[in-house]
Amino acid sequence: MTTALLTDIVSGMFLAIGSFFLVVGALGLIRMPDVFTRMHATSVSDTVGAGFLILGMIVQAGFTLVTVKLLFILAIFFFTGPLATHALARGALAVGLRPVLFDRAGRRRIKELELIKEFGVVEPQAGPAEPPKKPSSGKKSPSKSKSAKKSPGKGKGGSSSKR
Repeated sequence: MTTALLTDIVSGMFLAIGSFFLVVGALGLIRMPDVFTRMHATSVSDTVGAGFLILGMIVQAGFTLVTVKLLFILAIFFFTGPLATHALARGALAVGLRPVLFDRAGRRRIKELELIKEFGVVEPQAGPAEPPKKPSSGKKSPSKSKSAKKSPGKGKGGSSSKR
């Protein structure tokens, strides 16, 4: 076996494995029930599939300047892919989308969710939590009068003159 034939076989295997992961991710995009499981299926398989494709290209190109460029592309892709998926998932939560829940038999748990909503259990909302408010004791807190407030142009070291 020559090195050219071995290089073609190894790079072909990497390219085939990468293509397999990309096809599985595309099937997951079609088959999954909601946006969160679709994003999970596609993001994981796309990152791994693109990694194998780029590795196949690196093996085929040999160790040249092209290899360095492909390694930079691979590193950027490995960082930006999961970050983009995380941002999309946070955006979906902010809009109000919720994941579909299943029981062990694979049935959707819609009835349980309706019962939970009926009996007053509140689902967590997306967004930052607000601190609990202090109960008022009836006493008014001392407040500054209007004349005691600082005007925007005056402060330490500032020289403002009235005209």
